[in-house]
Amino acid sequence: MLKESPAILQSSLGILKTKHHFVILDGLRGVAALAVVIFHFMEWVYPDPGKNFIGHGFLAVDFFFCLSGFVIGYAYNDRLGSMGVMEFFTSRLIRLHPLVILGSVLGLLAFLFDPFAAYTGEYGTGKLILVFLCSLFLIPFPVMKDRAFNLFGLNALSWSLFWEYVANIVYALLLYRLSRRYLAVLTLLAAAALCLVSYRAGNLLGGWSGETFWDGCARVSYSFSAGLLIYRSNWVIKNGLGFVGLAILLSLAFVMPHFEWNWVAEALVVLFFFPLLVALGAGSSLSPRLEKICVFSGKISYPLYMTHYAVMWMFGNYYTSNKPGATELFLIVSIGTILLVGVAYFVMVVYDIPVRRYLSRKRRKPKD
Repeated sequence: MLKESPAILQSSLGILKTKHHFVILDGLRGVAALAVVIFHFMEWVYPDPGKNFIGHGFLAVDFFFCLSGFVIGYAYNDRLGSMGVMEFFTSRLIRLHPLVILGSVLGLLAFLFDPFAAYTGEYGTGKLILVFLCSLFLIPFPVMKDRAFNLFGLNALSWSLFWEYVANIVYALLLYRLSRRYLAVLTLLAAAALCLVSYRAGNLLGGWSGETFWDGCARVSYSFSAGLLIYRSNWVIKNGLGFVGLAILLSLAFVMPHFEWNWVAEALVVLFFFPLLVALGAGSSLSPRLEKICVFSGKISYPLYMTHYAVMWMFGNYYTSNKPGATELFLIVSIGTILLVGVAYFVMVVYDIPVRRYLSRKRRKPKD
């Protein structure tokens, strides 16, 4: 990680204190969410990531974790003490959980009414209700064999939200209180764990299934801590790359080819490249004509991430039974991605924002 001179660090600190949103980072979050969607389409076509043109799209989750550590530090580090731990937890629940619930509902509906796969009742009503309740409350329950024992069979993406919640709890109870030196030590230990996971598995794809549960712990432990350390150390690097330049750099991490030493390449991207991009994104300038794009991209990123996977099971069932040709496949993936962005926007406007506003008003309402 590049470290700036004291004068530049002081200037960067001023940016952190006065800027309400890091708009370029919002835009990059949207780019990463799109990469996840395209990766999930293409992994049905190319189960071997080495043959997939976006075979490292899953690393977007590590970028999310790193970005989250930075943003949480920026938003709460100077006020968590005054607001209290429970208020912090309430704020995070209001921000994150409405879409966890909706993602679970959409996943259940897609499971029951998938037009390309008949519901057989294999799991029984009681077991399906239990799977649904565990999905609603983010309790890992990897029992669905036909869904590769995902931690959350109805909405596979919830695995990263589970670890996001864990990271938020650890932040409020421990990381917030640590000095920067001890935070750096923990980050280094987490880096060693991440390298071990990557070496043993040959990649950093794990964390979503019962078998790879603890891989997710290593991934979030390093990236969240690294993002927080960037903020606490004021590693904001001023540059003129802008949103387009940084979006290209981020995308390169997702489309890089697989190497013989793939576990090393993925570990290096997560250990150094993503933290560098966060530091660059926080310090880069933004063209006014791109600001609206970045704001839109950031706003739909979480709804897009949490609502798209129900469609992926339907696409997968269609693809395996019909084997569409290259032209049809291109049209399905292209139009499907655009439609999913539209659905994410609709969900944001009609459901996510109104629900969060309602819950925020209820929280602030004085009790009799």
